[in-house]
Amino acid sequence: MKAMIIKEFRELVRDRRTLAMLVVLPLLLLVIFGYAANFTVSSVDTAVVGPQAEQVAGQLPDYFDVTTVEVDDTESDAEEMLVDNDVDVAIVTGEMPATALVDGSNLFAAQSSVAVLSQAGDNVTIDILFNPDLTTSWVMVPAIIGLILTFIGTIITSIGLVREREAGTLEQLAVMPIRPSTVIFGKISPYFLLAGLDMIVVTVLGVLLFDVPFVGNVALFAIGAAIFLFVVLGLGVLISTISQTTGQAIQAAFMILMPQILLSGMIFPLDAMAAGVRWIGYLLPLTYFTIISQGIMLRGASIDSLWSSFLILTVMAVVVFTAATLRFRRDLAPGGHHDNDDDGAPAPSTDASAVAS
Repeated sequence: MKAMIIKEFRELVRDRRTLAMLVVLPLLLLVIFGYAANFTVSSVDTAVVGPQAEQVAGQLPDYFDVTTVEVDDTESDAEEMLVDNDVDVAIVTGEMPATALVDGSNLFAAQSSVAVLSQAGDNVTIDILFNPDLTTSWVMVPAIIGLILTFIGTIITSIGLVREREAGTLEQLAVMPIRPSTVIFGKISPYFLLAGLDMIVVTVLGVLLFDVPFVGNVALFAIGAAIFLFVVLGLGVLISTISQTTGQAIQAAFMILMPQILLSGMIFPLDAMAAGVRWIGYLLPLTYFTIISQGIMLRGASIDSLWSSFLILTVMAVVVFTAATLRFRRDLAPGGHHDNDDDGAPAPSTDASAVAS
């Protein structure tokens, strides 16, 4: 019995990924739920426009973080600020009562804003744009599209490639006159098409079943989804290069997938998170796809207001794919290095017929 327990402990220490999940995951969950699990937004970015803008801005409670005061702007200018996601609330002065325009696509900020504005009674009229009934599914469906793409791009892709490694067919590509980048694009093409088809189906069903509006440019949405898909597929390839078995690939993909669900603003609002945790969210690709999908579907946002999210996703795609290609090239090189040869991974097959299959 003692010898068996010692043996199991030694095997557990050698399995670095499982050990990391046992030690790091509980700490990660504690930090995330302690600092990020908060639905209450403490302040919202606010614009005040119209003839009495300066006077009204000075009387607003601290909850409204006034970032813009324009006495010459009109209600249409205020609506444009909301479409561009520059502010969460825009207060239009000039007539009594004043009108408070609230961005309903930012669900939790909108709910908090409506609660605070309601205390003003007849002095303000509340007009919720883009999601008048503050329906949760309208906000969740665009984010779930990104989550599905992330799932296919990381978990399914990495498992598919690792299975080839386990079968020995991946390493045998080293003897073939094919560039590593060509191999990667060839391998991920089926997953790209499958994920694209899933995206179309989920988007159409979301619009039909949950009455989620799609008021923006479809082509712009497709471009954003394609760039995002390149990022998550690159992550899947990267995971496959550091994993020797299917179990290792699932563990690594899970470690990447979970923060995207909890810290991308999909469930908990980024504005309600502690600053340190919020910056982790800004490093996650799903954060920017959620901004793009919600902006295009719900607000009809244009590239002028979403260019920064498109740019960040593009940079992420280049960086991740470059890293994946370099790792993949090293693995395909004759005698290439493998990180986990001591983990008991099966030796690659040398049966040339497996390549053909």
